[in-house]
Amino acid sequence: MSTLILQSHTDPLPYEWLEICLQSVRNWSAGNGFEYRFWDDSIFDLVPKSVLERFGDRQVVISDLARLKAIRALISEGYDRVVWLDADVLVFRPERFSLPAAVQLPEGYMVGREVWVQPRADNPQKLQAHKKVHNAFLLFDRQNSFLDFYIDQAERMLLVAGASVPDQFVGPKLLTALHNVIQCPVMETVGMLSPKVIQDLLSGGKSTCALNLLVKRSAAPLAATNLCGSSVASGAISSEQMKLVCEILLQPSVCL
Repeated sequence: MSTLILQSHTDPLPYEWLEICLQSVRNWSAGNGFEYRFWDDSIFDLVPKSVLERFGDRQVVISDLARLKAIRALISEGYDRVVWLDADVLVFRPERFSLPAAVQLPEGYMVGREVWVQPRADNPQKLQAHKKVHNAFLLFDRQNSFLDFYIDQAERMLLVAGASVPDQFVGPKLLTALHNVIQCPVMETVGMLSPKVIQDLLSGGKSTCALNLLVKRSAAPLAATNLCGSSVASGAISSEQMKLVCEILLQPSVCL
């Protein structure tokens, strides 16, 4: 089976820690004999003009559609399987990050797992975990029937929705809504770290409540995780802290 690993980001990269993440994926890809391709902002050329006219200044929104279009284009090139990983995904335990064989995945696709830990709205001193799915990891085999459906629905939603839709409108929000109905196959070893979990990792063991809750609510130990680069853009986590958390996660003693 020919497998291509696909990633994309604005080039040059805005943060040094992103290169650590990208290199971790390139190393994992090479170690498994997968082909690897990196696409810069030219990936947005795949998005229909009608969508770009409405959301061209909302890069997160159009990225969620562009990755689907890119995956379909690459499958059309002849690849049997295309795997998308966000540029801010760190593969920190490559030996535990194994893709299922095609015979083990009759649906022909998988999505990533999100366990988002945050303070409770009614009591900020306590934490809660929201269990969803995400599109920072996507796997599509040639024979899947979900990709075309997902693209069609995402495009339709973007064309009929108002301009004020949230950034994750056709990404994690749409995927989670679909998952709640049809139970999408999930790659449980590819997770997502909220700022609260990252702060626990940076505390050196002084605070572990968010980290423990993540582990408790996860179905399997993580081998890779989306570091949620938007946390840097929002100021919740600094770029220097994100680089440090990459270094922490890559230490053999760390287990999530």
